[in-house]
Amino acid sequence: MNPALWRTWKCVLSVGRLQTPGALQISSHRTLHVGVQRSQEASENVSGLKVETESQSSKDFSPVPPLPGQNSQLRWGGKKFEEIPIAHVKATYNNTHIQVTSHESQSLVRTSCGTEGFKNAKKSTAVAAQTAGISAAAMNDCPAPCTIHQLLKEKLLSFLLHKAIGKGVSHVRVVLKGLGPGRLSAIKGLTMGGLEVISITDNTPIPHNGCRPRKARRM
Repeated sequence: MNPALWRTWKCVLSVGRLQTPGALQISSHRTLHVGVQRSQEASENVSGLKVETESQSSKDFSPVPPLPGQNSQLRWGGKKFEEIPIAHVKATYNNTHIQVTSHESQSLVRTSCGTEGFKNAKKSTAVAAQTAGISAAAMNDCPAPCTIHQLLKEKLLSFLLHKAIGKGVSHVRVVLKGLGPGRLSAIKGLTMGGLEVISITDNTPIPHNGCRPRKARRM
């Protein structure tokens, strides 16, 4: 058979198959099947996106306190990390100063080893620093059988008003400064007084070949 005639006859056969009703049914079934497959793939893609977003949100959550300038999802007493009061501890070689401020830098409590009754060389001890921390945090130091009439006295009332817990402080961020012996003892005193420390930041200044230090003591 001539190749040209065979090509034309083949084209006529293919057109005839497409014009038959059975061919139309097959083509419609194919389109429906393809449409169902596409809808299933689209739903799977949407569910995959939901899973990815949920995994990303879970990855974004971190129990570690954030770095300065970063927001956190954690809450302490219904407050953000940036809204927690700050307990500044300045530990020198001769004394330990503790000051509790709000997140807006408003002073709430201020105490030191000297104000707690320690004199001279006793101010530089760890016990004095721990006592100052307890005094800065504790709500009251009255004995167990403390009555309402005793609490209404002027001294005890003023004592309560000057303490951190008496001003609504429950969680603090500690900022250390200095290398004195009362660094850790002051933090321990704050926790013993009833405050919960959520973070500790060491803000001790370090000289980069700055001023010349004084000569060492000759013992």
